[in-house]
Amino acid sequence: MTAEGLHRPSLAAIIFERGIVRRSAILAAIVGTILNFINQGDALVSGGPLVAWKIVLTYCVPYCVATYGAVTARLEMTKRSARVA
Repeated sequence: MTAEGLHRPSLAAIIFERGIVRRSAILAAIVGTILNFINQGDALVSGGPLVAWKIVLTYCVPYCVATYGAVTARLEMTKRSARVA
């Protein structure tokens, strides 16, 4: 509880909030797929070897960026509503 009596969710609770996880995963799937075609398109087209760690990072980075943005916005919104109350 904060001084104003409002409940402030933990950082982990915000990060793993269903809506944030869902939106971040959808965004990561779209952006990660586009980036994989850009980064490894030649290997995909020619049937050459793919680099597994690049594939993983290509999906993880957009997920983390989207999650960071959503969590930052949520914390700012919580901070503002605490000031108003």
